[in-house]
Amino acid sequence: MTSTHMGAAPTLNAGARISEIDMLRGLVIVLMALDHVRDYFITGGGFSINPLDPEQTTPWLYATRWITHLCAPTFVFLSGVSAYLQFARGKATPNLSLFLFTRGLWLIVLELTLISFGWSFGFPYLLLMQVIWAIGWSMIGLAALVWLPRMVVLVIGVAIIAGHNLLDPISAQQLGGVAGQLWTFLHDGGIIFAGEQPIGLAAYPILPWLGIAAFGYGAGALFVQPPAQRDRTLLLLGLAMLALFVVMRWFNGYGDPLFATGPEAIARNWHDQPTLMAQIMVFLDVQKYPPSLQFVLVTSGVVFVLWPLLTRLRGPVASLLTTFGAVPFFFYLLHIYLIHLLAMAANAAVGRDISGFFNYLINGFTQPELIANTGFSLPWVYVAWIVVLTLLYPLCRYWQQLKARRRDWWLSYL
Repeated sequence: MTSTHMGAAPTLNAGARISEIDMLRGLVIVLMALDHVRDYFITGGGFSINPLDPEQTTPWLYATRWITHLCAPTFVFLSGVSAYLQFARGKATPNLSLFLFTRGLWLIVLELTLISFGWSFGFPYLLLMQVIWAIGWSMIGLAALVWLPRMVVLVIGVAIIAGHNLLDPISAQQLGGVAGQLWTFLHDGGIIFAGEQPIGLAAYPILPWLGIAAFGYGAGALFVQPPAQRDRTLLLLGLAMLALFVVMRWFNGYGDPLFATGPEAIARNWHDQPTLMAQIMVFLDVQKYPPSLQFVLVTSGVVFVLWPLLTRLRGPVASLLTTFGAVPFFFYLLHIYLIHLLAMAANAAVGRDISGFFNYLINGFTQPELIANTGFSLPWVYVAWIVVLTLLYPLCRYWQQLKARRRDWWLSYL
């Protein structure tokens, strides 16, 4: 044990997995797949309306989109937890740091190549920098942070989550040039340009997500505590986060740029909505891109409150979630291609033009008329979601069993 992890003696057997973590990861993977099926299968495509805008959406569509907000912060938080658990299993700090650095680079490369192409199916494709990008950079950040005491990493994570909205007044447009581009990657998110040509979308800027990963690493010791103690602590933490969210949201104060000063923010004030349903929708509509403090409080708060219930789940549903959660990246890579192909096949089967599904992302932003006449109603989105999960389960089950049988180094990168 290194001195940088004072009081955090390894307590897990090498190779041991915590099934409850796999189950939680599997739950958010299943929800993530629903969101991505909606992107490709909903009438007019996922870019046609804002499903969280009460003037455009329905309660069912709103809930379908909002529930998937739980996914990204949970993925990134658990990436930090998993890094700590590798230390708890006895991996030396130099080896852990090297693994996090190399795996982070690997995820970034795959996000910019196979994954971005899978979203688009066309050349030149838009470089889409989403959750795999965020996890990759978070792992690179953790490769440096793991040399520090765990509690210091926890403080750094909480400080970034709580404080990064103080940087909101600084914009990439103000900085301009190379500094502006770097700020887009680091904090603001947005379109990435090569000269005057847009080439990518940094949907998940690095700094806020690194804070969540560092928080996960710092909180990792909770997950090697006795189950009753762990569950009680996470429940209380979740309730505290939700209470803080409600207070901050009630006063439209710090922690979410949607409620900064200005006419657009005033128009989005939940107090001013005409109906109770609209008020609830706007109250819960917190900024994800980048994730605001209030976004992290409500989404992570919900997940932590659900944790004790999830750990008591048994039977086929628990087995299914555990399988998906044990092979998250394998699922992620396959599901993008499968959903995209199924959407093309389903629309072609009913006689629609599917040319807009090639270079889908660019068309969604610049030529939405190419996909305006495609898609299906929301009930069919749920049918397609179940089909996707059904097709992916045996493949994920096979990959889970392969990883359980073998210890090849390359399997840890997939």
